[in-house]
Amino acid sequence: MTDIGRGAAPDFIEALARGLDVLRSFRSGNPAMTLSEIATLTGLARPTVRRILITLEQLNYVRADGRGYALTPRVLELGMAYVHSLNLWQVARPHMEKLVAQTGESTSMAQLDGSDIVYVARVAVPKIVTLAVNIGTRFPAPPTSMGKVLLAALPAADLPGVLAEPSRSGITPRWQPSAEDLDRALREVRVKGWALADQDLAPGIRSVATGVRDGEGRVVAAINVTVHAAETSVETLVDDHLPMLLRTAANISHDWSLIASIPAITV
Repeated sequence: MTDIGRGAAPDFIEALARGLDVLRSFRSGNPAMTLSEIATLTGLARPTVRRILITLEQLNYVRADGRGYALTPRVLELGMAYVHSLNLWQVARPHMEKLVAQTGESTSMAQLDGSDIVYVARVAVPKIVTLAVNIGTRFPAPPTSMGKVLLAALPAADLPGVLAEPSRSGITPRWQPSAEDLDRALREVRVKGWALADQDLAPGIRSVATGVRDGEGRVVAAINVTVHAAETSVETLVDDHLPMLLRTAANISHDWSLIASIPAITV
């Protein structure tokens, strides 16, 4: 058991890995085990297992049982930590895959980093576009549909400071709005709840986006549908794809809020 998934990196912590080996050795068929049984299952030496069990007992993850050791309810905290650590991509992926199947177009999710958007999730279809997009790609926020959504959601007092930060994308967008033009565009987004970018970033790229919200109604990310301008009109994008995008964003927001509402377990 100890050779499963072992790391070769110099910073790999073998002691931690062995502790996890011990925890994983407890199964439904082995609710309580002796030190020898755990050593056999893990392949670890008895003195090593003994030290690990003493440590886990002091941390209240195991308890001494009549015939050995058993897990305590506190191990549930480890599982709940995973639930609470789920990122937006893990929650959004099935919904985004369904959206791509419905529209036949690519969809992405981004979050704001200074005056840029950074792509955190993407489900793409093979199409030739002007700019390549991958996870971690960043673009200036104002000329993108997702950027407009994210900027429009900011508190008014925060917006000037965010826009004052230099872009780190290395892209020179086609649309470089004045303060008045951007203010007008963001006001429109706040009213409609979605944003359109019609080749504002680069030729041939047309997209529509809306926000993904948490349980408090705060926009935590933006999600879009991107099309090639030569293939898909603005009317098709807005009339056909936008309703599906809005439903997808609502479903992601629901799931994200549900996970965030699960209380942490204190044992």
